[in-house]
Amino acid sequence: MRRPLKKTALASILFAGALLAVAVTVEAQQPTRIPRIGYLHSGSAPTPPDSLKAFRQGLRDLGYIEGKNILIEYRFAEYKPERIPELAAELVGLKVDVIVTSQTPSVQAIQKVSSSIPIVFGVLSFPVENGIIESFARPGRNATGLTVLSEELNGKRLELLKEVTPSISRIGVFSNLDNPTQPLEWRAVQAAAQGLGVKLYSLGVRSLSDFEDVFRAALTERLQGLINLPEALINTNFKRIAEFAAKHKLPAIYSDASAMNVGGLMFYGPNSADLWRRAAIYVDKILKGAKPADLPVERPTKFELVINVKAAKQIGLTIPPTVLARADRVIR
Repeated sequence: MRRPLKKTALASILFAGALLAVAVTVEAQQPTRIPRIGYLHSGSAPTPPDSLKAFRQGLRDLGYIEGKNILIEYRFAEYKPERIPELAAELVGLKVDVIVTSQTPSVQAIQKVSSSIPIVFGVLSFPVENGIIESFARPGRNATGLTVLSEELNGKRLELLKEVTPSISRIGVFSNLDNPTQPLEWRAVQAAAQGLGVKLYSLGVRSLSDFEDVFRAALTERLQGLINLPEALINTNFKRIAEFAAKHKLPAIYSDASAMNVGGLMFYGPNSADLWRRAAIYVDKILKGAKPADLPVERPTKFELVINVKAAKQIGLTIPPTVLARADRVIR
């Protein structure tokens, strides 16, 4: 036969129960912490670039809704490379959960101020050579993401330019002289040029104001065609380059599909939207506990050849049927 509880014991139990109920209520009322992503871009943001649109879509596909269950802190350097270290430090100071970026200077600036905050790069060339990761299979540091095969791609672009204009021998190469990856890109494209019997001329810029100077240099050197090394400053000026090429009847091939939206003649390369959607997958894995050091760097899996027949007609160029037949998309 159970003895009745003493009043003091009963009071203690009731008090403990009340405390537990209050604790559960308070815990339930605590707001859930929303993960924060830092997004660092070397360009400007009057409108989101295509890469950002694709990245956001990738997040939505994974169930992330900006402002609801994820926050994004945006920083844009406005094509002023001296601002990148400052913006990188700002994002690190905010203690974001992961920083998403591209371009070697941006990744290096983040790594200089933090060896622990995870970094996901959407598109990057030569990450091993630049000391950003230890290897593709095991990055080993706080950065991982997607890389492009610059050696093969630069060579393929030159081959295509030579195929549509067999007599071409003098080609101008747009590059950003302040990007430490560009010399590596330049060596890769030079090696390809030697095998094709063409001579390359550097059209290097450091700022928006340099383009008019290199346009004049292209005319002085009597260049017969144009290509560009992958770089944000160059990509953002594709419209100016395409207009210059059309005016002076110069065939040009570009490293980013965005050039085809502003009158570019040809594009060959990886599907950048696919790369940035895949970058969102890296972010998702990191937010769920994965370490960037253990996430292998991936290469592109989708490549495209796009040809603008309308632009070809403007410069009096007939695209060979064999090249048109290989195109994934033809703009007429």
